[in-house]
Formats: sequence, structure tokens, C-alpha cells
Amino acid sequence: MPADLSQALADILAPSMLLLVLAGAVAGMALGAAPGLSATVGLALLLPITFTMDPTTGLVLMGAFYMGAIYGGAFTAILVNAPGTPSSIATSFDGFPMTQQGRSEAAIIGVTVASVVGGLIGVVGLATLAPLLAEVVLAFGPQEYFWLGIFGLTMIASLADSMVKGLAAGALGLLISTIGISPVGGEVRFTFGMTDMQGGVPLIVALIGLFTVPTIADMVLDPEARSAAMAKEAERRERGGVLRDTLRTVLSRPVNLVRSSVIGTLVGILPGAGGNVANLIAYNEAKRTSPRRRNFGKGEIEGVVAPEAANNAVVGGGLIPLLTLGIPGAPPDAIIYGVLLLHGLRPGNELFSEQGVLTFTFILALAVAAILMGPVGLVAGRGLQRAVVRTPTHYLAAGIAVLTIVGAYAVRNNPLDVVLMILLGLAGFGLRKVGLPPPAIVLGVVLGPIIETGLGQGLLAATDQANPWMSFFTRPISIGIIVLVVIGLLWPVYTRSKDRRSQDGARPRSGSEVAP
Repeated sequence: MPADLSQALADILAPSMLLLVLAGAVAGMALGAAPGLSATVGLALLLPITFTMDPTTGLVLMGAFYMGAIYGGAFTAILVNAPGTPSSIATSFDGFPMTQQGRSEAAIIGVTVASVVGGLIGVVGLATLAPLLAEVVLAFGPQEYFWLGIFGLTMIASLADSMVKGLAAGALGLLISTIGISPVGGEVRFTFGMTDMQGGVPLIVALIGLFTVPTIADMVLDPEARSAAMAKEAERRERGGVLRDTLRTVLSRPVNLVRSSVIGTLVGILPGAGGNVANLIAYNEAKRTSPRRRNFGKGEIEGVVAPEAANNAVVGGGLIPLLTLGIPGAPPDAIIYGVLLLHGLRPGNELFSEQGVLTFTFILALAVAAILMGPVGLVAGRGLQRAVVRTPTHYLAAGIAVLTIVGAYAVRNNPLDVVLMILLGLAGFGLRKVGLPPPAIVLGVVLGPIIETGLGQGLLAATDQANPWMSFFTRPISIGIIVLVVIGLLWPVYTRSKDRRSQDGARPRSGSEVAP
């Protein structure tokens, strides 16, 4: 094993291999920043190129591309409120408000640091804990996935000022997720007789519609707001020190970085969860434990650091069950699994024992790609940020509109998806005006399939029991997640009550009570 690792280190440090990693990471970042073109789509497009490569080169290229694509989704999430990948949903919660405040450069720097740290921690988990953590996958059944989805829904309590409005928005998202064919029973629901609707509403389409279309409308209706933000951005750049101050702020809060990265690694090993869930859970935990939780959703730097550290850690975490058990942790991992099989490689103990050099070269390529994201991201990300800031509002709004249409159409090459995107965008714009937050709707769309599948499969798996429902409350891991659900529901109530008491205590007393 040490010999394999040393040989892998020598291979990955070869100039040609470093150049390949750099090219893969940069290409992934560019594709990840395009709304609608997720890491899965990018890896699928890259797949034919790997046919002509040897196994090591092909896997290194795909690994670097994967890492870069997950990171690239943060750029548009911050700059134009259009998450490039579903893994960057939570990044937009505070990233775009930072842009509106003229602090987009600080947000880009923050996510770059978080992505590097998260990516490295995920790779360390993959290299050192793979056999141990892989056993966790086997202990997770549909009941656990059901409760994991419910736990994600508890985040709704922190996305809206009113619990009732937040739950209403989340319920609307769950309703949208039920459109199409049932994942368990196969029933056709809410398609209005259109066969194109049987595939449901793709997450990317809902994401672009609910996040980006309202942003375009805001640019058109109130261009002066963006002009004010641009002026603030220019003033901060003239003063200088943005890079130094942001690095000091992010690195002075290491608990958030490490905790979010560990969450990403652990969630990544659960098949079907991936960055879509990890970034939301990490954001929620960062807000729940932060003394600055009232700033979340209003431009808090920890709100962009947490989800980006988590979703980049998912890359290493998701490969743990793939390389050890042959179970892809996320859709992009399934494509990498196909590359392994294409070259006659079988995941499992044999992959580490008989193909140790190849396996460790692949793992080290992920680490090198994560490290390279630092300097490349700071240059490319800040360059993109300055280009967006300097673009006139009417050109930027038109450009984003074109990208959203292309991105929505590219999901399934179906014009109906463009129509759905526009309708959801208009609905999101209107619902936001009445206090129903679009992020809570998207949260319901993301978690709806996980909850429904877990519920249906859990009941089917327990049909031999007198009361199948009890299987959701008697499994040890389920009980642990239920405890987290209860804490997640009660914590916002506790913090709001605590904040209210502190505000009441700080309020000055009336004149009759003030001592002379």
C-alpha cells in the first residue's frame, strides 16, 4: 500500500498529469457556472473523450472536472442568483444578497476558500475512512432516507420570517415534486393529459425559474438598485484589502469550515442524497449555531462558506461507496462508475489491492484539483465578478435571460421545460411579494422525491409486520434522525424567543421608570 501511494504521488506530480488536472478543473468550473449544465451533464459530455484514454488518465480528467464543476456553480449563484448546479442552491441565499450590497468579490473569495478546504477534507475521508464509512451505506434503508428528507425540511423554519408562510411555500414545492409518474407505484399524476409532463418538473428547471427569473424581473423593474450596488463594489475595490480581510474572516471561523466539510462527506456517502441535500443541511447547521444567525439570508459570509465547503466535500464522500461497494453516491458518480466498468475495473477491495496505483492516483487527482481551485478560482472568479459588475444592467438582464432559456431547454431538449421555467419564475416573483420565499419552494422540490420514495419503499419493505408504520420509529438510525428533526423544529422557536427577550431587555424604560 505505501509503495502504491508513493508511485501514485509520483504519477500525479508529472507535468503532463498536472496539466490534465488543471485543464479538467478549469473546464469543470466553466461548465458548472452555466445554469442548467450540471456536473452530471458535463461528465456525460466528457465520457466519449475518455474512451480513447487509458484508465488512469480518463479517471484523473473526470475527477478534476467533477471537482471544478461543483465549485463553478457558486459563481452564478452569487453574481446573478442563478445556481449553476443544484449543489449551490444554499449558496445563493446569502451570496446574492452580498452582491446586492456590493460585496460580491468577498463572496467569491469566501466560496473559493471553502471549496478548497471542503474538497481536501472530502478526499482525506475517501483515502482514509473508505472501508469504515462504506458500512454506513448498508445500514441506511428507506426509513432513514425518509427521515433525512424530513430533517432537510426543518430548514424551512429558518428560510421565512413566518413559520406558516415558510411551511406553505415548502408544501407548494412538495406538490410540484409530485407531478409526473410516482417513483414507487407508477401512477401518473397532475400531467393534465400531456405525455411530456410524465417526467415531472426537472429540478434544474424549477431552480432556474424560481431563482433567476425573479432576479431578471428585478433588474428590469429597478435598475437603480443594481447601480447602487456597483458603486459600493467599486468603492470597496478602491480602498483595497478585500482579499486580505475576507481570508482573515473566513479562516478565523474554522469550526464552520470543518463542520460543513464533515457534513458534506457524511451525506455524500448516502446514495441519492449528494450535494443537493448536503449544502442545505450545512447551511442550516451554520445558521443554527452561529452567533450571527440573524444576518443569515441578508449577506452573511458564513452563509456562503458552509454550503460550498459541504458540496465540495461531497465529491470525496460520494466516491466512498462507489470505490468500495460499487454503489454510486450521486448521479455524477454513476458516470465515473461506467468509466471503471468500461476499462474492466471492478469496485471493491480488489480495486485497492490489485489496482492500488490507479486508485490512489485518482484520489490524489481530486486533492490536486481542490488545491488548484484556490489560485485559479481567485483569478477566474474575481475576473468574472468584475466583468459582471461592469456590464450594463440591460445587457446583463438580456444575457441572463438567454442563458436561462438555453439552460432550461438543455435539460431534456424539450420546449415545454422553457415554458415551465417561465411560469414558475412568474409565480415565484408573485409569491415572493406576499412573503412566500422561493428558496423554501425549491427545498420542497429537492426533498419531495427523497421523502416520497423513502415513505413508499419503507412501507413496502415492512409489509410483513403487523403495523408497517412502526418501522419508521423503531430503527436505531431513524430514532437518531428523529431527534435531529425535533431539535431542528424547536431550535428556531427557541432562538427567536431568546432574541425577543434580549431585545426587550435592551429596550429603554419609559420616563416614569428612569431614575433622575
